[in-house]
Amino acid sequence: MSPKKPDADVPPSLLLVDKPGGMTSHDVVARARRVLSVRKVGHAGTLDPMATGLLVLGVGAATRLLGHLSGSDKTYDATVRLGQTTVTDDREGDVTATASAAAVTDEAVRATLAGQVGPLQQVPSSVSAVKVDGRRSYDRVRAGEEFELAARSVTVHSIDVHRVTRPTADLVDVDVTVRCSTGTYIRAIARDVGAALGVGGHLVALRRTSSGPFATDAARPVEEAAGALSAAGAGPGVLGLTEAARAVFPARELTAEEAVALGYGQRVPATGAPGLHAAIAPDGRLVALVEDAGPLAKVVVGFPAG
Repeated sequence: MSPKKPDADVPPSLLLVDKPGGMTSHDVVARARRVLSVRKVGHAGTLDPMATGLLVLGVGAATRLLGHLSGSDKTYDATVRLGQTTVTDDREGDVTATASAAAVTDEAVRATLAGQVGPLQQVPSSVSAVKVDGRRSYDRVRAGEEFELAARSVTVHSIDVHRVTRPTADLVDVDVTVRCSTGTYIRAIARDVGAALGVGGHLVALRRTSSGPFATDAARPVEEAAGALSAAGAGPGVLGLTEAARAVFPARELTAEEAVALGYGQRVPATGAPGLHAAIAPDGRLVALVEDAGPLAKVVVGFPAG
């Protein structure tokens, strides 16, 4: 294995990765670390091993953006199977119950999915990564513990039904696109739709196609994106720190004097708009994420020069 580089030798960047099935989000991070030979790599928004699609990685100082990216709305393409219930609410788990969906009409499927749109109190799958008393839910399940997860507030903005098919006489498959808030479990939607129809349901395919302003169109395999950053500091699937911040936040263009002041943690005149802003120096460097506090803007996250 090549020796680890100082993180300063790799430009702080976001990597837009198209995750394949069968890998955990941590696996993808570990692979990026190996390609880049640096340690400071993280991700925004976990994808289950079964899922494919967009996973946003932060490298170096760009990891400071990740906590602000993970709260973005997401879009998923998914296939829901009606007529079977599984222990994990997706195809990875053992089937725990079956009920013929032969009598379920296409109209009933569409109407029940429409009932999952809007503000919801959603109970996560028991094998999710949600923590219960400091331990991951899936670890407690594996240990044989019985418990009930609390419902959480999520918002499903839309569910578009593309196709309803019947792979067997007793099963119904529904291809959908879901646009939702962060924290929404698509497999919980599959479970709850199946329960509402009285036949059970689970997820058989899931692909994240967007997260905030980023989409799979710009994403690349992790080796390709990390390799481009390592070799040239830029390339397909790579966004530099300032470019990434501009894509997510409104820009606050600084004077040279304001850039120096923010570098010392001082405040500058307010942006005049709510929320975080990317404070950009005249030379194009991201200095900080700032937020108004009365007539002045304060540093929320700083990005030291160098």
